[in-house]
Amino acid sequence: MINHDTPPKRIVVALHPKMEGAQQAASEIAEFISSQGLEASSGLLSDESLRSRVNAGDYDLMIALGGDGTMLRAVHLCAPNDVPILGINLGGLGFLIEVARTEWKPALTRVLQGNFWLETRMMLRAQHLRGDELLGTWDVLNECVVGRGEMVRPVFLTAEIDGHTLTTYVADGLIVSTPTGSTAYALAAGGPILPPELRNILLVPVAPHLSVDRAIVLHEGSDVRIVVKTDHQASLSMDGHEPIQLQDRDIVRAFASEYVALFVRFQDADYFYRNLTSHMNQNPSASLIT
Repeated sequence: MINHDTPPKRIVVALHPKMEGAQQAASEIAEFISSQGLEASSGLLSDESLRSRVNAGDYDLMIALGGDGTMLRAVHLCAPNDVPILGINLGGLGFLIEVARTEWKPALTRVLQGNFWLETRMMLRAQHLRGDELLGTWDVLNECVVGRGEMVRPVFLTAEIDGHTLTTYVADGLIVSTPTGSTAYALAAGGPILPPELRNILLVPVAPHLSVDRAIVLHEGSDVRIVVKTDHQASLSMDGHEPIQLQDRDIVRAFASEYVALFVRFQDADYFYRNLTSHMNQNPSASLIT
């Protein structure tokens, strides 16, 4: 947690293009900020002009309108530039989001008064290697997943920790997650829930077959290498984005990123536990249980 008492002066409102009412909400929010004598602009998260200005250091706060997917995209852009994010929920669960759709005005009033704190969340750096060639690098907030492609056949994934072989998983996939990601895909795969202030790396196998079937919690300094062994499709996906195709003997490396996500918070620091049950109870399937 970082205490923060300096109100932002340059604010960008970023939105998901397919969220109902997002354009209207963005206009209202930007107009409110401008009425307070501050600089405000708005645009789609995918707009190149918006992304260029964030990368140039033109903003000291991003307001993200959407759901958790929007927040992930905002983090990918803002974290390397140390730009805090205030999430306003226009979507579903909103595990990462601080403000409900109808409460944006009092929340923004508090922000402009400097009445908030900044929460830091660990990120992972994922790398894709083929032999000695580095094919790609990504910084992710939730997880990277190495797994099978469209074919319903398991892949062999040899996991190495700090240069030592841990085990070879025969599974649909292996999730390498942050504590933030422990409430995402890792939770669905049977992993433990970790509080977001921790800096641990979580390994969770997906549908393991006669393999180690328990999640493993590693310390933040761990260097994870996953060697893919397959004669069919395999893929790498980061934070739920479009998968990247992997080949036999490709390596995925994951370790703690130098970047952190910065979220604007108003609740006290133990909010996570209070909110956890209410988020879990929003699962539509829960209403079927009597």
